[in-house]
Amino acid sequence: MEEYSYFDEDPKKGWGFILAFAALMLFTVMGLGIDVDEYLQHEYLEIPRWYFYVIFSIDVLMVIGLVLMFFYRKVGIFMFPALLVLHFFMHNYYLSTFLYTDVTNLFLFTGFGMLAIIPKWKFFK
Repeated sequence: MEEYSYFDEDPKKGWGFILAFAALMLFTVMGLGIDVDEYLQHEYLEIPRWYFYVIFSIDVLMVIGLVLMFFYRKVGIFMFPALLVLHFFMHNYYLSTFLYTDVTNLFLFTGFGMLAIIPKWKFFK
């Protein structure tokens, strides 16, 4: 009897992987854009300056996590969603804003994980 494998055996990145990665990067950059907009209005909104050091650091680390995922590094897979949730909670707690970009990004990451990460898990280092 022949054994079937539902997972792709090729380490090459297909269109599904690239498109899912691009969608994650797009929504991450959109979240960064929201942070820049808040920074430009921080005096009017009365947001402390230390908040932006923290939130921009999280944004940069999220982009680094995505780049690590693109190059098949497991640390990026764990780093990105943890930082994404932290980003969401910081906005929710300190600014009382519910960021739909973060929620959408989390759902995209879940779909990306199911369709692109899990089948290529053995290629991640």
